[in-house]
Amino acid sequence: MNTDERGTKRFSVVARTRMAVALVVAGCLALIGLAVTGQAATPERLEFVQVGHWVYNDAAQSAFHVDGSTNRVDARADVPGANGSQVAQGDGSGYVVERNRITEFDKATLSVEESTPPPAPETPFVMEIAGGPYLVYRNAGQIVRLGDPAATVPAGGPLSRPVATTDGTVWAHRVDSGAICDLPKGTAVMTCPAQLPPGHGGGLTLVGDRPVVLDTTGDSLHRVGPDGLGDGLPLGIKLSPSAQVANSAVGDRLAIADPERNQLHLIDISGLDQDRPSAKPISVELTKGSRFNGPLSSSNVVAMVDETRGEVLTYDAAGKLKSTAKVPGQGTPPRLAKGEDNRIYVDSSDGSHVLVVNGDDGSVVDVDVDKAANTQTAGAPSADPEPSGDQPPPQQDQRQQAPPNTQQAPPPVAKATPPGAPRKLSASSGDGSIKVSWSPAADNGARITGYRVSWPGGSTRVGGSSRGTTISGLTNGTPYVVTVVAENSAGLGVGASAKAVIPGPVNRPATAPVVTANATAAGKVSVSWTQPDLRGGTLVHYLVSVTGKGQRTVSATSAEFTGVTGTATVTVRAVTKFGSGAAINGAAGSRKVTVPVASGPPTITITQVRGKDSTLYVSVNANGKGVSATCKAEFFGESKPTACSGATTLTIPNVAWIGSITITATITTSAGTATDTWRGVPTVSGGALVWLGPMALVGLRRRKEKELL
Repeated sequence: MNTDERGTKRFSVVARTRMAVALVVAGCLALIGLAVTGQAATPERLEFVQVGHWVYNDAAQSAFHVDGSTNRVDARADVPGANGSQVAQGDGSGYVVERNRITEFDKATLSVEESTPPPAPETPFVMEIAGGPYLVYRNAGQIVRLGDPAATVPAGGPLSRPVATTDGTVWAHRVDSGAICDLPKGTAVMTCPAQLPPGHGGGLTLVGDRPVVLDTTGDSLHRVGPDGLGDGLPLGIKLSPSAQVANSAVGDRLAIADPERNQLHLIDISGLDQDRPSAKPISVELTKGSRFNGPLSSSNVVAMVDETRGEVLTYDAAGKLKSTAKVPGQGTPPRLAKGEDNRIYVDSSDGSHVLVVNGDDGSVVDVDVDKAANTQTAGAPSADPEPSGDQPPPQQDQRQQAPPNTQQAPPPVAKATPPGAPRKLSASSGDGSIKVSWSPAADNGARITGYRVSWPGGSTRVGGSSRGTTISGLTNGTPYVVTVVAENSAGLGVGASAKAVIPGPVNRPATAPVVTANATAAGKVSVSWTQPDLRGGTLVHYLVSVTGKGQRTVSATSAEFTGVTGTATVTVRAVTKFGSGAAINGAAGSRKVTVPVASGPPTITITQVRGKDSTLYVSVNANGKGVSATCKAEFFGESKPTACSGATTLTIPNVAWIGSITITATITTSAGTATDTWRGVPTVSGGALVWLGPMALVGLRRRKEKELL
């Protein structure tokens, strides 16, 4: 670099530094003036607000800063990194974040400082907040603070998407246990003041800069406080387990995306703090068949990315679509990020473009990072900047000279260091066991001698050539997070953790139900059964069949079939399901049943007639000859047809009589009908008897007429 270049470079850095200091001093003086005049309270501590957004450009192998207020690229840092890297910024440093390396660069000199390994080989969730930035390795359950003091904080298990309040407190939700935990600014220990009910899923958001948890199982919202969860606010809708809540509210509405149902819901949250009913949820239909990322909220806007179509969509608090913009670039889906400047940034997968979403009106501007990369050297402002009175003299003949090389190589890697994290770690449940598998970890210069596998309540060690193991003796129904660490002669490497797994019976069919069946002479078969042991599965339905009548799907525990003849077999199976797996037919419970057949015509004999008050009681001996029968008695009125077999009493209510009367009893079966007639004076037992001679005579006359006919 010649003297002129060094002078120009030094002037550019000094000018930017002085301008930044001047802005901070002016801001402090303004705050002091407001405090003195009583116009504003003095804050406890002044925090820098991270303005703009950094993006990593794969083609240029550099990090670029996008000023969201001007929609321009205004800085470049040449930092080695893998394609698809993220960039996080703190007060004085920026960090290019890869899956296997974190490289720090100075934001003032735009030069590389150092590289460090991450705690897990996964793409972390980036949080640019006071006291940070933070990298949250959700699957591994690790939170890395890159700010001062730097720290790696174990969360104890996998996490859903975290949120942070303005005081720098990170709030995280443990997916495995349901615990809601916080990590205050500058601390290295998490506390967990609240917990979702067992088996409930959820996610965190902010309402009024206070943490709120969405219970996707209970379809409710709860404030999180020192005493646990607050009272639930019903959502008024049913969510699927994969529903995602936005990072914060937009006015009195909170965005919740339900990709399984292709809907974006805007929930009225005023009921969290006010004693009044909530307004009806607003639901917006999303494109069917698309995969979505988001939602992410600013003060007035909700943004989502349609990953299938490569588009960013913005909505207002009423669910009105504000804009649709195509995201250029190729490769993996675009990435959403919320800036502290109330803007939402959408990075193309290769860092070639950044779409800046205005947090007030939802408008979208496309910033072409590739174009800036072709015209801007490391540390230099973008071509054709906006006029400014403080602008330094222009650089001359830059395109004819080699760009200055401010890149510093990362520290050399020792020949033998602890190994990397095991790759492609997976875990699956068994009956009282978990099966774990992985791909080899990077040996980093020394042969891997073993893998240490640990879980809550135990650990084991397997050889360096092992690619998996089975953990036995676990408790069914209890979630376990399994961590695997590789070991070589230099020591233990970085651990990798699988998602929480709950041991339990795997794909075991349900046992056989106990079946009861009854048949009538009319060919009707009534079937009932008890619910069997489902072996840990979820009941889908029952399959019920009767010989000659096919098979039915039944959700209850009883069924009826008609038109059955002879001897038939009734069969019942429980159909169960484990998670999202295929349905499994259980063992069959069965019962034989025979439809009765009459051996001949029925017979009936009246054995006694008694009277009490205004009711006649007719005792009969009914014989259906092996099949079901119905009987009735008649005198000036009829009894209701009654199922009869053997000694049966038939009742004729609301009649009056005097002296000797005639009563007829009838029996009916599938083989025919038979009658019997009784003449005499009924035996009177207790009560008052009203003697209505004329009525009795009329009754006798009508009976006689019927007999003559």
